[in-house]
Amino acid sequence: METVSEIPALRKLVDAQRKQNASIGFVPTMGALHAGHVSLIEAARRDCDFVVVSIFVNPTQFGPSEDFEKYPRVVEQDLAQCHKAGADLVWLPTTEIMYPENFSTCVTVKTLSQVLEGKTRPDHFEGVTTVVTKLLLSCLPDVAYFGAKDYQQQAIVRRMCLDLNIPVEIKTCPIIRDTDGLALSSRNAYLSESERESALSLSRALILAEELVNAGETDLNQLKAEMQQLISSTPLLKLDYATIVDADTLEEISTPQPAMVALVAAYAGATRLIDNCPLSVDSAQ
Repeated sequence: METVSEIPALRKLVDAQRKQNASIGFVPTMGALHAGHVSLIEAARRDCDFVVVSIFVNPTQFGPSEDFEKYPRVVEQDLAQCHKAGADLVWLPTTEIMYPENFSTCVTVKTLSQVLEGKTRPDHFEGVTTVVTKLLLSCLPDVAYFGAKDYQQQAIVRRMCLDLNIPVEIKTCPIIRDTDGLALSSRNAYLSESERESALSLSRALILAEELVNAGETDLNQLKAEMQQLISSTPLLKLDYATIVDADTLEEISTPQPAMVALVAAYAGATRLIDNCPLSVDSAQ
């Protein structure tokens, strides 16, 4: 496994693989890797001949009062996990490389970025789409791998690539959960024992939604209210949203659709957590 920082070095190694007709898989990360990230690298390893992982804590997707400075940075541990999972190349760009002096361009996906996470974190997705555009154009992989836990993010990146004719397939991989049901996240490390216990209400709310839909519930407003009540009544949790949306447009819906997703977001203490679950239309009929 090799490591590089500079974009020309990255491109040289990727181009050498292309000349051998190798398929390129790419996993963009902010480091602090956990089993969810590892599952993306392993998926890329299964699908592609050459696997690139980037590690870059992107400052532009953090708000002024968010956790950029304390976001976990454990590069040596991350490199060990990348090697074990089968990465061929790890790209470690610096902030100066990604945002050189006089950098003044941003990429925005308008409608999808204005709802859900976009309401609470208004500049977040502009930071995400700008950096992902730069990452993809620097590496130009055949396939890029994203986790389903950040459902809105992968939907936005997919839309962005379509709109801008970026020739990269976006593959979304399943959420990886701990044994207690909590969706894995680098931010879980911030949780106290009691906050972590309370955080389980997010996945329990999603399970409740799935069970009610499976039982034939068609009043999605009632279902949303029950999800919201479950989270709001949990100590140490502050609800942001618990809703059901169209899987493609992310528009909130009141009646079952062919493809829909339940999404939840809440603060456990000072730590913001998100989770989601697809809901089957077959179950709703």
